[in-house]
Amino acid sequence: MARTALTRAEVLDTAASLVKQHGPAALTMRKLAAELGTAVTSIYWHVGNRESLLDALVERTVQDMGAIRPVGRNPADRILSVARILRRELRTRPHLIAMVHERGLTERMFLPAQQALVHEVHAAGLRGARAADAVRAIQFQIIGFVLVERNRERSPAQSPAESELWDPADAPHDPPLARALARPVDPERLFQLSVRSLVRALLTVGG
Repeated sequence: MARTALTRAEVLDTAASLVKQHGPAALTMRKLAAELGTAVTSIYWHVGNRESLLDALVERTVQDMGAIRPVGRNPADRILSVARILRRELRTRPHLIAMVHERGLTERMFLPAQQALVHEVHAAGLRGARAADAVRAIQFQIIGFVLVERNRERSPAQSPAESELWDPADAPHDPPLARALARPVDPERLFQLSVRSLVRALLTVGG
């Protein structure tokens, strides 16, 4: 028996979940109705047709990406918190982010993160073109890291593997380095290291 009570928020929540798990192609009005236990006509009444539904999902994703609240005792720590939040949001909703990009709203989606970064680089004393360069460098680092991270995750098994390419015997000048490169990458540690190092260099007055 079809449901009689349904809200637009429930429709968007369920649609977003389907897209997150399976991509936009998996989102059909029939499948969405089945997930919600309602009739297809009820879906149309709440969100319109499929294109209207996708537009609503894109708009909500843009709004969700704006909910960035930096935390930390100083500008560098707060910038790192923005970086962590942005990375997490990009990683948890790649299909929705792709939909935003396809509709030409990527710059608008990243505006709140940019504004948060501008506030922090100003707090660190940067102004003008130098502040703009710092904001963009940090933003590009975050996005670039996520792209490399996702590419590594989706790539086929490598042969030889990285662990096989770095043998301490082949690097007598620095065996600890070879052993370290043979170990699996810790993305979280590497992300924080790279962003923190970049931020430290960018915020150094007179650098």
